[in-house]
Amino acid sequence: MENLISDASVFYSAASCTIPMAVVAWGITKFWTTLIETVGRNPQSNKELSGYAWVGFATIEAIALYCLAIAMAMLFK
Repeated sequence: MENLISDASVFYSAASCTIPMAVVAWGITKFWTTLIETVGRNPQSNKELSGYAWVGFATIEAIALYCLAIAMAMLFK
């Protein structure tokens, strides 16, 4: 019985790591939508915003990868 409860808590904890991934998906969508809208209004800012855009995207995506790594570490302890 003790092992069953322990296994259930591991699966519940790993599943709870999907909540930040959903927020990251929303953040990436909002990020690219805002960037496209900004460049659409001011096309000259494309070169200036490109570098910042990729750094921002990588930062947001890293959060999802960290959550995935934590979930996998919990499942394959």
